[in-house]
Amino acid sequence: MFVGNKEVEIKSVSRKTLSNQVMDEIINLLLTGQFKSGDRLPSELELMEICNVSRPVIREAMTSLEVLGIVNRRTRNGTFFSEKIGSKPFAMMLALSATDIPSIIETRVALELGLVTLAAEKITEKDLAKLRETMDVMRALPTNDSSEQDKEFHKIIALSAKNPLFEGIIEPLQDFHNKVLEQIPLEDRDLGTTLNHHVDIYEALEQRDPIAAYNRMFHHLDYVRKKAMRHYEGQ
Repeated sequence: MFVGNKEVEIKSVSRKTLSNQVMDEIINLLLTGQFKSGDRLPSELELMEICNVSRPVIREAMTSLEVLGIVNRRTRNGTFFSEKIGSKPFAMMLALSATDIPSIIETRVALELGLVTLAAEKITEKDLAKLRETMDVMRALPTNDSSEQDKEFHKIIALSAKNPLFEGIIEPLQDFHNKVLEQIPLEDRDLGTTLNHHVDIYEALEQRDPIAAYNRMFHHLDYVRKKAMRHYEGQ
């Protein structure tokens, strides 16, 4: 079927789990390259005809896709594929695993090790300056509670990877960070050790050395992981 000047191929779906099947077929438009991010989707009527389903089914599928951040609906202009991946799908995964602290910690370690190696290759002088500012603030803290500065330090590194696919997971990654820190009582946090770890990571990034950045980030995260797990397992 032609929609405007595009030939659109979507399978006719059965009556079982109709909205889910419509969602799969719409996502497949992106996977097969028939549509690109930012493109306008066919109208409701066109999708009803292509998929052989009712308007409520199409609207249910579109609502679900919008919640996931895959499409966005613009009043009077139609429905469009999102320009880039948002944080919602990853945030939903986090919500479903909110009580699984070990998995959250392991996921954070895996993600940040990848991010820091990319950052070592792409980080700018401006990014490095932001990291220095964060460490300066941390040095001046009157207590061991460096959670906000620590979170900012890791966020700057994540953004320094300059990868739009990762941008959608940075905010949920900060949620991971908070979940981990919540396991460590304030009196058991060591600001000096955290700051030293950050200095080590910073120096590797400044040298644009991905292997050193990986090793130093692992050393830091492993330290945090072990401390958090001791308190988690002791609850």
